[in-house]
Amino acid sequence: MSERILLIGSGGREHALAKAMASSTSCDKLWVTPGNPGIAREAEIVLLNIADHDAIATFCHKNNVTLVVVGPEQPLAEGLADSLREEGIDVFGPSQQAAQLETSKGFSKDFMQRHGVPTAPYKRFGASEHDAARSYAAGHDLPVVIKYDGLAAGKGVVVALTREEALEAVDAMYAGAFGDDGVVIEGFLAGQEASVFAVCYGSDFVTLAPAQDHKRVGDGDTGKNTGGMGAYAPAPIVTPAVLDKIHTQVIRPVLDGMSSEGMPFIGCLFCGLMIDNNGDPSVVEFNVRFGDPETQAVLSVLSADTAALFASAARGALDTSCIASTAIGYACNVVLASAGYPDAFDRGLAITGIDDAEADPFVTVYHAGTKESNGELLSNGGRVLGVTAVGETLEQAVRRSYEAVGKIAFANKYFRTDIAKRAL
Repeated sequence: MSERILLIGSGGREHALAKAMASSTSCDKLWVTPGNPGIAREAEIVLLNIADHDAIATFCHKNNVTLVVVGPEQPLAEGLADSLREEGIDVFGPSQQAAQLETSKGFSKDFMQRHGVPTAPYKRFGASEHDAARSYAAGHDLPVVIKYDGLAAGKGVVVALTREEALEAVDAMYAGAFGDDGVVIEGFLAGQEASVFAVCYGSDFVTLAPAQDHKRVGDGDTGKNTGGMGAYAPAPIVTPAVLDKIHTQVIRPVLDGMSSEGMPFIGCLFCGLMIDNNGDPSVVEFNVRFGDPETQAVLSVLSADTAALFASAARGALDTSCIASTAIGYACNVVLASAGYPDAFDRGLAITGIDDAEADPFVTVYHAGTKESNGELLSNGGRVLGVTAVGETLEQAVRRSYEAVGKIAFANKYFRTDIAKRAL
C-alpha cells in the first residue's frame, strides 16, 4: 500500500523520522507540521495548530492521509491519537491513557510495581505533599533521585549527591519549576544507561538497535540533565543476552499489562534502562515515542521500510518483514547546543557550514532548533543541530561526527567532546 503520511513535530527526532519515511518505498507523500528548515528538504511543510485536533483531522480527510505519526509527547498527552482514531484515521502513537507511562512518573512506577517490572524502589508525593516529600528526601540514602511527576522535556530529574541538593530539587519542583504535579523520589541505580525502542501493537513488538544517550550537559557526565547531548547505536552494553532480558523482563510484561488494564499500546515504547554489572536491566523511565537524540543514531543504522513498519503497527498487524537489518554499522550523533542550555541561552544566531559538513556522504546534520529568516539559517532552540555520522566501526562513526562538527559554526556553539567515549 502506498502511504500518505502526516508527521507531527519539529525537532531533530522528527527530522530523522521524516528522512527515514521519505526514503521508504511505501511512502507516496509526506507532510510535516510544523516542521523545520531541515525537514523541509525531506517533506512538504504544512502549518497546522497541533493542539486543534479537528484541524488535524480535517487536513487528513481532505488530503487522503493514510497514516499519522506523532513525534513529540505533548500531543499524545493531550489525546491527539484518540481524536484521530475516532475519525477513522490510522495513528502510530499511543492513546492518552497509555501515554501515562510517560506523562506521569508516579503512574509508571505504580504500573511497574503491579506487573513485576524491575525498577528502583520509590515513593510518590502529590501536589500538596511538599513537606512530606522534603522529609522523605532528607532521610533517604545518597545518592537519591528526585523526579518531577509530569512532563518536563527531559529536564525534570535531579540525581542528588548531598542532602542540600535533594532538598533544593524538591523545593524547586514544588515551586513550579515544571508545573504542579508533585514528585517521585527513588533510589539510585548504578550501571550503564541504555535506550531501547520497541515498535509495538498490543502484545506484538520488534526492537530496533539499542542506543546510549548522554543526558548530562558536561563532559564526563557532569552538570545538569538535558534533553540529551548525543547518542550512539548500537550500544555494546546491550549484548544479545541483555536484549533478551529486556524483552522478557521489561517489554513483554509492560505490553501484556497495558492490554490487561484496557489500554493496549500502539506506537514506540522507549525503554530508558540501567544495565548493572551482571547485565540485568532496570527501568529508569519510559517514554511513549521515539527519543531524541537516540532516534537520529538508531534510524541511521536501520535498513527498513519504516513507513510500512509504522503503518503495520498502527493497523494492528505488525510486519517485521519491513526490516532488512536493525543495525548496519554504527552511528554517532553529537548535539550542537547553544551555550547556557539547559538554562538561559541565545536564539537567532547565524549558522554556517552545514553544506561543508554534509559533503561527507556518511554525515547527516539533523535540524533540532533552527529557523529561516530572509534566506539565512538561524538557531531557534537550546539544542540546535544533531551532527550524525555512520561508519563500519563505532570509532569511524565518532571520528566522522566530530570532523563534521568542526565545519559548522554559530556563536556560542557548545557540544560535549566525549560522546561514545565509554564504549570506546
